[in-house]
Amino acid sequence: MFGDLMGMMGKLQETQKKIEETKQRLDTVLVDDKSNDGLLSVTLTANRKIKAISIDDSLLEDKEQLEDYLILTLNKAIEKATNVNEAELAAAAKDGMPNIPGLDLFK
Repeated sequence: MFGDLMGMMGKLQETQKKIEETKQRLDTVLVDDKSNDGLLSVTLTANRKIKAISIDDSLLEDKEQLEDYLILTLNKAIEKATNVNEAELAAAAKDGMPNIPGLDLFK
């Protein structure tokens, strides 16, 4: 029994390491999005850190319009990055979890 428990603990530690490695790797995964008309584009990491924003000069003439563009485009990019982040972390966790009978966390 203790051998099984020790084996599970080792597997959990291995899973935690995989999750941490995945988090670090997600800093290098870039997610791009742009406004529907292409006047504003943003690039984020899958860990939701902004890396770049490109603004067409025509948007600089109207502060409120630029703010609206930023909000809409950043929210879309953050949603994409979050989806990538969650999928990658879930895959890393599922791959490394020990098989515990009756416990299926990732259906």
